[in-house]
Amino acid sequence: MVYLYSSLRKAVKKNTDMKFSEFDLNDTLIEAIYYANFDEATEIQAKAIPLILEGKDLIGCAQTGTGKTAAFVLPMLNQLSEINSEGVKALILCPTRELAIQIDRQVQGLAYFTNSVCRAVYGGGDGVAWDQEREALEGAADIIIATPGRLISHLERGYVNFKSVKNLILDEADRMLDIGFFDDIIKIIGSLPKSRQSLMFSATMAPKIRKLANEILTHPHEVSVAISKPAEGVLQEVFMAYEEQKIPLVRYVLKDKEEFKSIIIFCSTKKKVGQLTRKLKSAKLNAQGISSDLEQLDREQTISDFRSGRTRILVATDVMSRGIDIKGIDLVINFDVPTDAEDYVHRIGRTARAKTSGMAITLISEIDIQRFKRIERLIERNLEKRQPPESIGKGPSWSTEKSIKHKKKNNFKNSSRDNSKRNR
Repeated sequence: MVYLYSSLRKAVKKNTDMKFSEFDLNDTLIEAIYYANFDEATEIQAKAIPLILEGKDLIGCAQTGTGKTAAFVLPMLNQLSEINSEGVKALILCPTRELAIQIDRQVQGLAYFTNSVCRAVYGGGDGVAWDQEREALEGAADIIIATPGRLISHLERGYVNFKSVKNLILDEADRMLDIGFFDDIIKIIGSLPKSRQSLMFSATMAPKIRKLANEILTHPHEVSVAISKPAEGVLQEVFMAYEEQKIPLVRYVLKDKEEFKSIIIFCSTKKKVGQLTRKLKSAKLNAQGISSDLEQLDREQTISDFRSGRTRILVATDVMSRGIDIKGIDLVINFDVPTDAEDYVHRIGRTARAKTSGMAITLISEIDIQRFKRIERLIERNLEKRQPPESIGKGPSWSTEKSIKHKKKNNFKNSSRDNSKRNR
């Protein structure tokens, strides 16, 4: 129960003065919400819940931390409470095991007040977990929360029963497409009844999201919440650094941050996660990496250790970090600049929550300059670019990217002249 309320709590920072009592939710759910002393909905909740309760298909654009999970969980549970049939009635698809676990905890929090049974289906478990998932997919659960890959493995064995599904929800659809789940999603949807309500939530509305929406939604209503700017309490620092300077620079940054007890470092690949984690451990720093190379139980233990404070530094990729809902993050380090500007806001938004202070440090190599320019346009702020300390050496300059582009342009012109001569 506490996990759903945590989700509501962190999202309440931007409310609409609309109370949950104004929605057409049943008394049991209203009582559960009030039990946690919450009564005002966030913007995405105020926009989405009435439409979902009306049975409309919906595409929602909202980032992490806006309360979007509760925006679909509340009306879904309300609708399920009115259905007396047996079998799986709702299917929630999400990109990672960690997010599946988080959503499951939030659903369980409210399902405690209803008669709905929920089961998370994700990879990495043992034979017992597989058998429990099979039983749930055969009809023993009302709600299934699944990663596409694991669900496909069950579907291929022929026993999954989705004949009673009334609600389909895709959470973080953009992430699922980034991972490459498009074909799996279409195959899963092919096993569902055509008569259903479908909801899709994404942090961005890229063309690939529109394509997926056209495939699975019927005359959808669209709601969106503008991406928020970084909290005022986040101190943002930027260092220019070549790739080979990044690990020494991270160690330098951490050297005088002993008062920081909870630190997340984001890397672009699991290979970098492994390399950085090994270097930090060799420097006697309390660090753990999380990647798909770990067994599921080990990954859950790693997150648990970080959440409890037994691990001080967590090194992760963006995909692996989804579902890591942890309060009290002191420092976020962007070892690599994220590809999408919105991801920068998501990353550093994990610190300075609930009006506390926090720090975000980003390392920019020469190939990252254009990406960071997009970030500065998004956050409407130009940040000071610092050089590494003398002991590490001088990093690239902010104008390096222009030089690279100029050099490429000249090379293209020279190549064109050479080709022209050869063609004469």
